[in-house]
Amino acid sequence: MRISGSFIKFVGLLAGLIVFSNLLGLNNLQMFSLLVLGGMIGATLMFWKYRVLFAFIALSFMLSVGLIDVKLIKDFAQLDTILFLASMMVIVGYLEEKRFFEVLMDRVVNIIGHKPALVMIFFLVTSALLAALVDEVTSILIMIAIILDYTSRYNINPTPFIMMSIFATNIGSSATVVGNPVGVMIAFNAKLSFLEFLRWATPIAIASLFLTLVIVRLVFKREVMELQKAVSDEMVRMREMEEATRERPDIRIPAVIFLLTILGLIFHTPLEEMLGLEKNSMLLGIPFLFAGIVLFLEREHAREIVERRIDWWTLIFFLIFFASVGTMKHVGTVYILAEMVYKASGGVLEYLILIIVFIGGIMTAFMDNVLAVATWIPIIQTIGELGVNTYPLWWTLLFTGTFWGNLTLIGSTANIVAMGALERRVGIHLTLRYWIPYGLVVTLPTSALAMLMVLVQLPVMVS
Repeated sequence: MRISGSFIKFVGLLAGLIVFSNLLGLNNLQMFSLLVLGGMIGATLMFWKYRVLFAFIALSFMLSVGLIDVKLIKDFAQLDTILFLASMMVIVGYLEEKRFFEVLMDRVVNIIGHKPALVMIFFLVTSALLAALVDEVTSILIMIAIILDYTSRYNINPTPFIMMSIFATNIGSSATVVGNPVGVMIAFNAKLSFLEFLRWATPIAIASLFLTLVIVRLVFKREVMELQKAVSDEMVRMREMEEATRERPDIRIPAVIFLLTILGLIFHTPLEEMLGLEKNSMLLGIPFLFAGIVLFLEREHAREIVERRIDWWTLIFFLIFFASVGTMKHVGTVYILAEMVYKASGGVLEYLILIIVFIGGIMTAFMDNVLAVATWIPIIQTIGELGVNTYPLWWTLLFTGTFWGNLTLIGSTANIVAMGALERRVGIHLTLRYWIPYGLVVTLPTSALAMLMVLVQLPVMVS
């Protein structure tokens, strides 16, 4: 009954998109591009477990009606992002098998003590810091491994703690240009420097992270108390058994690989400049280098690592999803949307900011932040050609694309990767209905704070 109800909603969504396309005066190809993207989003939300099935059907449809060809698939599918994710999954999988994160968590607990409230703060601050220094996907892959190890010790549901980590990851990813793919996209298109991110983005990210710490401490109070009880019950038994039975693995080589990977990702830009390479070449080259080293070290099990540790299901879905949004730009749908946004705002900067926050925020939440930002970039560029100072709009888009990613399961790349890992490793499948109440209480206050800080600084930005 539930499946048939979802199917009726899906058909209703497609019908609504056809009506909307006619109202906009779209031609057939433009309407098809909107139908494919909207259909994939709807299918993902209503039939999450079968998302790749719908992605394959969508790709077949795009090829059949001439929306896309093989060359455009390669152009739009963001293979660099897909390959980056695959290589990082190999590295993180190796570190997990060598129990690197388990030992790391042991040492952290020894430093801060068996105090779940402090452990929660450690999870959030570390998630945000890693996201800012490296990127959100690397951060969440590492944090999932740490959190699953920690919660499994006390037989506690890891879901609330992984959700907290995701919230902090998305917020922290806005602090620097390398923190999030949307930051890289915006920096390239708006020609923003690393120092400009430190000036405008980092202070807002820090303030929003502090607010998030307060919110999740209140929202997940019961879960933290349950962890406190579990820790208290297990501490005596663990102390008795630890020295006698707990094996201490040698993590020197995994630690070196971990540190060099992190350092390589942080300093990839100077390395590229020194070698005279194209921008972001080593952002992909570094994880591939260390993934290759990992596979060499584990050469007897290399094929097994690639097959088992890389989440091919999620990556294939990403590839087709990215290609689908590219068709909207290819057939000119985004330019029609740009004119509509400009007319609705009257060209007033404050109104444009509000439109980006709310419409861009909803798009981010329900179609992944990378796809939403990719859609908005040409819209903002077109608005700039109409005479509007777009500098504040780029920062608005950055915070919209990162903070509103917390609203739903598919709001950001980190969310999708995390949910795929949670489903694959511990069999937990979260629904949109479960997620949104938590996402709302984090997204709305942090987004409001970010936009308030942007509006207060608007005269300086414009000048």
